[in-house]
Amino acid sequence: QVQLVESGGGLVQAGGSLNLSCTLSATSGTYAMGWFRQAPGEEREIVAAITWNGVKTYYADSLKDRFTISRDNSKNTAYLQMNSLAPEDTAVYSCAARWSLVVVKTQFGYNKWGQGTQVTVSS
Repeated sequence: QVQLVESGGGLVQAGGSLNLSCTLSATSGTYAMGWFRQAPGEEREIVAAITWNGVKTYYADSLKDRFTISRDNSKNTAYLQMNSLAPEDTAVYSCAARWSLVVVKTQFGYNKWGQGTQVTVSS
């Protein structure tokens, strides 16, 4: 059973940074990964996605200048570096994975999900 565990969330002041981590329990396989977020009362939205080998990435247009997705397959971990955080970035951030050779851009393309980590940005 493949599992995902996120970490790195927390409370940060506006303008600050956080680096989220998502560790995949699978030790082999070509898993595309993605980060999503869901604010209270809002739908889940994609933040960023990355191919199994890290060669290709995808970002939500509104976030690509501040957020960076990366991965270290030697650690089975994907990262989301978030800079210049604003209160509107407050949400539960979740990572997802799917066995795929291409970047997966929508939540419906993923079949493995982490439990999520809360990010709160104070003004």
